[in-house]
Amino acid sequence: MTSAKDPGPAPGGATAALRELLRLLHRSAPVEQFTRPAERARAAGAGPAEQALVEEATQVALDIRRTLDQRRRREAELTALFDTAGDLAALRDLDAVLRAIVHRARMLLGTDVAYLTLNDPGAGDTFMRVTDGSVSAAFQQLRLGMGEGLGGLVAQTARPYASADYRTDDRFRHTQAIDHGVREEGLRGILGVPLRVGTRVIGVLYAADRAVRAFAPDAVALLSSLADHAAVAIDSARLLEETRAALVDLEAATETARAQSEAMGRAAETHDRLTRLVLRGGEVDDVAREVAGLLGGSGLVVYDADGAELARVGAEPVRLPDGALAGALAASRSGGRAVEVGGVWVCAVLAGPELLGGLALGGRGGPDDSGPARRGPDDSGPADSGLADSERRLFERAGLVTALLLLLRRSVAHAEDRVRGELLADLLAAPAAGRVHDTGRLLRARRLGVDLGRPHAVVVLDCDAALRSRLAAEAGRHARARDGLAGPHQGRVVLLAPADGPGALARTLAADLGRALRAPVTAGAAGPAAGPEALPGVYAQAVRCLEAMHALGRAGQGAGLPDLGFLGVLLGDGADVGAYVDRVLGPVLEYDARRGTELLRTLEAYFAEGASPARTKDALHVHVNTVVQRLDRIGQLLGEGWNTPAGALEVQLALRILRAGPAAFPRPGESGRDGDGGRRPG
Repeated sequence: MTSAKDPGPAPGGATAALRELLRLLHRSAPVEQFTRPAERARAAGAGPAEQALVEEATQVALDIRRTLDQRRRREAELTALFDTAGDLAALRDLDAVLRAIVHRARMLLGTDVAYLTLNDPGAGDTFMRVTDGSVSAAFQQLRLGMGEGLGGLVAQTARPYASADYRTDDRFRHTQAIDHGVREEGLRGILGVPLRVGTRVIGVLYAADRAVRAFAPDAVALLSSLADHAAVAIDSARLLEETRAALVDLEAATETARAQSEAMGRAAETHDRLTRLVLRGGEVDDVAREVAGLLGGSGLVVYDADGAELARVGAEPVRLPDGALAGALAASRSGGRAVEVGGVWVCAVLAGPELLGGLALGGRGGPDDSGPARRGPDDSGPADSGLADSERRLFERAGLVTALLLLLRRSVAHAEDRVRGELLADLLAAPAAGRVHDTGRLLRARRLGVDLGRPHAVVVLDCDAALRSRLAAEAGRHARARDGLAGPHQGRVVLLAPADGPGALARTLAADLGRALRAPVTAGAAGPAAGPEALPGVYAQAVRCLEAMHALGRAGQGAGLPDLGFLGVLLGDGADVGAYVDRVLGPVLEYDARRGTELLRTLEAYFAEGASPARTKDALHVHVNTVVQRLDRIGQLLGEGWNTPAGALEVQLALRILRAGPAAFPRPGESGRDGDGGRRPG
């Protein structure tokens, strides 16, 4: 029995302790508070049995407390994982998803810092991608080589690694850069797990403390789960980006195909339009206007094979540096494409390997060209002064159509030249005995646009034998432009054209044809013929003129018989004498006729007295100063060379012909001159 003085255990001591433990569990009180109920029970005088009961209850409460903590932590982890999965499902920005994953890793593992690195296959290392809780700039910019440090080892082996104190952990290969970054960040305990996509490691996810910490297996498992989500996010973002890039490429390819289709359709339509234009009989000018209207620019020029202009469109000239056209045509011919030189686009006009000419388009050069800018086909793109690919192809198609036109023109010209050559040969041939000029040739000439009723000069042309066919073609072009005829005849090239002065025509042709052939061309002319019947004789005189020019060393020049001086008189017919006298003495004769002077008489006396002014004044009975003044006037009228040996010979021959009178040398349109050198009325 218990004595009255021994009260025994405090009533309800164990019960009170148990109740307090339950309240602590309900409040999720800190672990250290769970030892207080047992202490109070002992202080209250609980017996051994009650104390044992309270201690057992305390241990059970702590186990329950740990279980509840684990479940709460697991619930939080699952919530974080679900949130991460939701972020992935929402397809947010990759950077935002990765930042959220790193932040959750830090919160769930309760670490000071969390960070994520990605592998760089090109550089062969891994670099810092996202950090949370980091304060060191050097740490945030770290790059780890494969196998270096904890992270490099994780990236290389695809296995998780943890270190309670990285600074003193010799299991990892330390480098100065990594150790410096870790020290500056103040990290000690570090856990790293791989980011895997299939069997491929793309990076590492880390959790780190600034104090020594041993990471439990559940921390490794949690961080690995977050790493798996991060890997899924990165791979999904990569696939999404590739899909977007593929869609962009597909859209670009579709747009390119559409633009090319439109360009091809436009080019085909343009080609058809130009071809129809040619087949309807359009000229080079028409094609040039059509192409210039399609391509714009400041102007377009069509050249022949020798660089001569065939057509020009546009107010502004197309300027090319000296010699640049030939080089550009050669480059276009060899490459088969239009080329740009000096802000001008040039395209060779080819028929197979043969160069027929070229096109030059101004004002559509590169960005430095000063020509007007031109927008794209839909006028929505930025201004561009160059040729787009489609426009360049169109320009090259224009070259093909121009080649077709030039070939047609050449074929027509060849056929017409044959007809003209046949007529020319018929006109220049000596008529058969008793044959009169028939009207058939007049009709043939009229159909060719040649009016034989007009006075015609005959020009015989000569050049190097290798260039004779080109000379015939060029002469034909000049003849058509002058409403005349041209072609080969008796081994020479002959041109027949309306002209009053054969010498001027010969000089013009020698210069123009010489430039076209880039070789000397000699032209001997005679005429004009009064009618078709006189053409064979005029042709014979032109041949003699050409031969005389070669004999006189005047190859590469042009002249008529009167231009050869007294030699022309000797080679020509009597009909040329009057023209010769007019050419040599005409100014003096006109001066005497207008003013009643005696310059012609003074000139005769001067040569009769051996070119002595002193003896001349005695023969004329005038003062010597008068003779000198008259000779000065004669010099002004005839030119400075009149008194040279060659000039004096010409003047004396003209004086003798003039004194012989019209009976010996009749002049067309006049009956003659009087014995004093005055003109007789016809």
